[in-house]
Amino acid sequence: MKLVGLAAIIAVALAAAPAQADPLSSAVTADMPNLIAIYKDFHIHPELSLKETRSAGIMAAEAKKAGFEVTSGVGGTGVVAVLRNGPGPVLLLRADMDALPVTEATGLPYASQNVGVMHACGHDTHMTSWIGIARRMAAMKANWSGTLVMIGQPAEEIGQGARALLNDGLYTRFPKPDTEIAFHDSAQLPAGTIGVTDGYIMANVDSVDIIVKGIGGHGAYPHLANDPIVTGSRIVTTLQILISRETDPLESGVVTVGSFVGGTKHNIIPGDAHLKITVRSYKPEIRQHLLDGIARIAKGEAIAAGLPDDLMPIVTLANEHTPATFNTHDITAQMTEIFTARFGKDRVVTSRPQMGGEDFSEYWLADKSKQALLFWVGGVPANKWAAAKGDITRLPSIHSAYWAPDAEKTISTAIEAMTTAALTVLAKK
Repeated sequence: MKLVGLAAIIAVALAAAPAQADPLSSAVTADMPNLIAIYKDFHIHPELSLKETRSAGIMAAEAKKAGFEVTSGVGGTGVVAVLRNGPGPVLLLRADMDALPVTEATGLPYASQNVGVMHACGHDTHMTSWIGIARRMAAMKANWSGTLVMIGQPAEEIGQGARALLNDGLYTRFPKPDTEIAFHDSAQLPAGTIGVTDGYIMANVDSVDIIVKGIGGHGAYPHLANDPIVTGSRIVTTLQILISRETDPLESGVVTVGSFVGGTKHNIIPGDAHLKITVRSYKPEIRQHLLDGIARIAKGEAIAAGLPDDLMPIVTLANEHTPATFNTHDITAQMTEIFTARFGKDRVVTSRPQMGGEDFSEYWLADKSKQALLFWVGGVPANKWAAAKGDITRLPSIHSAYWAPDAEKTISTAIEAMTTAALTVLAKK
């Protein structure tokens, strides 16, 4: 991707107006009361993955009102809004829509009314910002040329939404993007701060199940049984060497046993036990080594326990892999420069890669010749950040029942950042 000179970009993106009367900032400020009302509505009415019909309907209606060609029901409940504005590149902007099966504990006056469901990941800020961006890009058509594709994506939380959109013809039924950009709210940055990462930003996510077999019996006569609890425990401890002794210390990986279930009563040795494991990595070769290692260790410990071939563990890789998210260098470097010019160096930071997962990766992996960027927009309210003295271990994380971002600061920053990015990518030549 060819980088445009900073002066030219700023002139286009900011519409060459005096700083004290920046039209983009002024328009976003004027729009915030209505957008916050929409945000609160999204927050009150969260919807689980693949059930985002109400949210999708609101987004589709707002995009149509702004002048976009809108197609609903893509990949299930997805929304694809297209705004054609003359010759030029194609830019894709994404917002995810789904909430989590979490019971809200924020105490907010606009807390979720859908019992057991909450926007604990902040996707309500994403959807609201998407509407604000659509309004701004439609109002500023004179400042750019090209095609803007904005998608409301379902099912990010279960790693299925992006794949569903692609499988439903996202890149064949609609203009295929040259560049793809998205943001995610952050519970690790103060509200209004932007975090950018060059290269890997989010990890591969895999789920592995192991059925550890054994020979059941009475707890008082263990010599007459073969205890799967003991074999499973050996598997859990031996798995730790995959990271500590088999992975290059300069590489990254996580193997966490999140569940170990076996047995029904104090004095009964069960016939089997069940381990549930999450595996995180960045590079494909590290991922494969960890997955192969889990299977190898499970079998090895079963052999060490003296189990016959027909009682070897059953190791299953769940069909819900989320691939690592990779930010391509050119667009990352360009937007870091642009964001710094707009917001100042104190509000733009280099963020470390994280071991969380994001299916935004699917769009770039479908065509690696394109440019892709996912960046963070801080959401931690200023008073809470100050009280915690920047110690994120003292703050609610995303997916927490207590996560309550500074919605106004998060949304306004995201709209300004994403609109500036869009104006840059679609700048008139």
